Amino acid sequence: MRGFASFLAALAVIGLGYWAYHQNILTQHSIREVEQLQRQIGIERERLSVLRAEWAYLNRPDRLRELADLNFERLGLMPMTPEHFGDVHQVVYPTLLDQLIDEALIDSASSPEMLP
Repeated sequence: MRGFASFLAALAVIGLGYWAYHQNILTQHSIREVEQLQRQIGIERERLSVLRAEWAYLNRPDRLRELADLNFERLGLMPMTPEHFGDVHQVVYPTLLDQLIDEALIDSASSPEMLP
């Protein structure tokens, strides 16, 4: 009986050793994957900063003004003045009745009996 218990203990030690080794391999693989993702994140952040710098460079007011002047005849762009803006009371907000009518129209258009 004592030999059998020793054998089971040895099997348990071997099994636990294999499990620990397997967990170690999985952990190392996960660490490598995280490091690779961190490198990719760093590369993408650099790209994003370059794109932001390009965007800021291309949207300089003096450059845009020059482009608007060069293409004035073709585009007809005018400088914005306070008269181009509206007041809040000029905005038409949809009412509940308008929304219900829109929903009814959408429902009736999608019903099978309305299709040819």
